[in-house]
Amino acid sequence: MKFKTRIVAAAALAASLSGFSHAATELVIATVNNGHMIEMAKLSKNFEQANPDIKLKWVTLEEGVLRQRVTTDIATKGGQFDVMTIGMYETPIWGKKGWLKELKGDASYDADDILPAMRNGLSVDGKMYAAPFYGESSMLMYRKDLADKAGVTFAERPTWEQVRDAASKMHDPKNGVYGICLRGKPGWGDNMAFLSTMVNSFGGQWFDMSWKPQLESKPWKDAVTFYVDLLGKYGPPGSSANSFNEILALYNEGKCGMWIDATIAASFITDPKQSKVADKVAFAQGPYSVTQKGANWLWAWALAIPAGTKNADAAQKFVSWATSKDYINLVAKTNGWARVPTGTRKSTYANPEFQKAAVFAAAEKAAIDSANPNDSTLPKSPYVGVQFAAIPEFQAIGIAVGQQMSAALAGKVSVDDALKASQVAADREMKKAKYYK
Repeated sequence: MKFKTRIVAAAALAASLSGFSHAATELVIATVNNGHMIEMAKLSKNFEQANPDIKLKWVTLEEGVLRQRVTTDIATKGGQFDVMTIGMYETPIWGKKGWLKELKGDASYDADDILPAMRNGLSVDGKMYAAPFYGESSMLMYRKDLADKAGVTFAERPTWEQVRDAASKMHDPKNGVYGICLRGKPGWGDNMAFLSTMVNSFGGQWFDMSWKPQLESKPWKDAVTFYVDLLGKYGPPGSSANSFNEILALYNEGKCGMWIDATIAASFITDPKQSKVADKVAFAQGPYSVTQKGANWLWAWALAIPAGTKNADAAQKFVSWATSKDYINLVAKTNGWARVPTGTRKSTYANPEFQKAAVFAAAEKAAIDSANPNDSTLPKSPYVGVQFAAIPEFQAIGIAVGQQMSAALAGKVSVDDALKASQVAADREMKKAKYYK
């Protein structure tokens, strides 16, 4: 309380000295329209009560629109927003360009409590440019009852060969159960988020140290061939159109033996209000082939302050509040520990009440801790990121490659032709951006 009192007093004094003691600072916050962020907006009245000199204005947008709006605003120095919700893809790029304010919380913020994987993924040269609001990795989620019936046991981190063997034994399409469900819908954050981790584990990378695309390399061919064959034999029909939400619906109906996807899914498939198999779910780490490096992704929705804001101090106060231990405790007190934003702080996972409410907690934390965006490939790579490369050109490349991979999965093109077309598209983008001639 002393910390908050000191902030309020300092802000009031500053306002008084400027002759506008009655005028509140308005912070405009751009965020995404998902449940955790909508809850933050509801609970922000607590922040305004503690900071009567600051008023919050919310701009809540669908994910694609949010990315477009904040990217345009920050690149053109538009100054529409004081706080932006961005991810691990944008943060290193924008931080390096000087487009974001460095975040410096005081001792009470306890930045050392932030999970190292999250802190590193939102930092450039040791300086943090966005604070994680919630984070995730990916992991294997499976039907324990079906595995037991098939005589299948999983290591803490199984191999892809073991997963394929388990899929073949659990696959029972006559009774509406498919051995494995995986993303196939095209997009750099859709099928390519999953496929990048698979390629990493097969020993591949997006670019070599000369920034040359590696899409026709042996690891890419091996991984994509394995993926297409696996889903062709043991996946649900129409996998090339399935993303997170489609597979979540299938899993909750009891139609998937296994699913490898975002750790956030665990909170839905273990919820008896949503899932018919809530009490039959177990977890393992993301599978690997030749290396465990980069076998599971890393992502955070995070709050950042654009360099051009005129309200930097007030923005820092808000970001510190919304990503603090106190905020997590506020959500727990208001909605229960099963509803808190996960994937950000060590103290959350150390809390016995959270551990009791979230049966997936240990597996989720292990996945997040193992993901290293600065060292996610077996051969050395020039980029930061596990399931993406944090360069501006990656969005276009990831979208183009995602379309080819989806077409290969649907049987419209061969794996070799899909990878050849992907290599051509990636090479064109990198030459255009003058990474090489």
